[in-house]
Amino acid sequence: MTENLELQLRTVNVTRYVTPLREGGSMPAIAEADDDFLYVLKFRGAGQGQKALIAEIIGGEIARKLGFKVPEIVFAHLDEAFGRTEPDEEIQDLLKASVGLNLALHYLSGAITFDPAVTTIEHKLASQIVWLDCLLMNMDRTPRNTNMLMWHRELWLIDHGASLYFHHSWHNWEEQAKRPFVLIKDHVLLPQATMLEEVDQEFTKILSPDLIKAVVDLIPGGWLGEDGVFATAEDHRSAYATFLNTRIANSEIFVNEANHARTTLI
Repeated sequence: MTENLELQLRTVNVTRYVTPLREGGSMPAIAEADDDFLYVLKFRGAGQGQKALIAEIIGGEIARKLGFKVPEIVFAHLDEAFGRTEPDEEIQDLLKASVGLNLALHYLSGAITFDPAVTTIEHKLASQIVWLDCLLMNMDRTPRNTNMLMWHRELWLIDHGASLYFHHSWHNWEEQAKRPFVLIKDHVLLPQATMLEEVDQEFTKILSPDLIKAVVDLIPGGWLGEDGVFATAEDHRSAYATFLNTRIANSEIFVNEANHARTTLI
């Protein structure tokens, strides 16, 4: 039985645009909010749009429920006044396209990027992270871009926006839910992931349909239904839940693929 299935994200108002983080194509930024905290702000008007923010919510909150350390995720409201005073035209366009509700993660000041050559991750934790990324189809945890931080000597997971890439078209999504995640061969922690079967038994018990529904219910209705694939926002949410529940129920498929990829590496 899961606990506290009524999940909720705080909403903050962005008060100051501090500096852009020119990484990748989405151009997130460090910003200050009306609670006086700094956040990494991810814009609804960026390249991958609302889908990247949806993947961030689903991936980040599932990770949190599985016990990983993930920066707090909040909704961040951006006022239209921000675009008027920004001198950089590219940033100004991004701000104007993102007026309203966006997503932000608590900024871990002083954190350093995880480097596998410097920090050794024990096999159980490596297996847990690999399992999570197989579930989420997260292509963005490679040696080139680990999307993990060391903060106060603890490992934190960040940036799940590239997960669930099937939702950029929703083509054959029911079939995709049962497919192995072949890109796991590029995962930075795959060589250490020797305990995937044990992790699989533990994690599939935690991720109940009720918990998945609670996570999916966090997605704002205004971010759903624009594809024309689903009649209502609720149908759209239900499809995300069905995809994830199907994937969890068939987890042996992606576990076997990960084990095969690790054996090939060795």
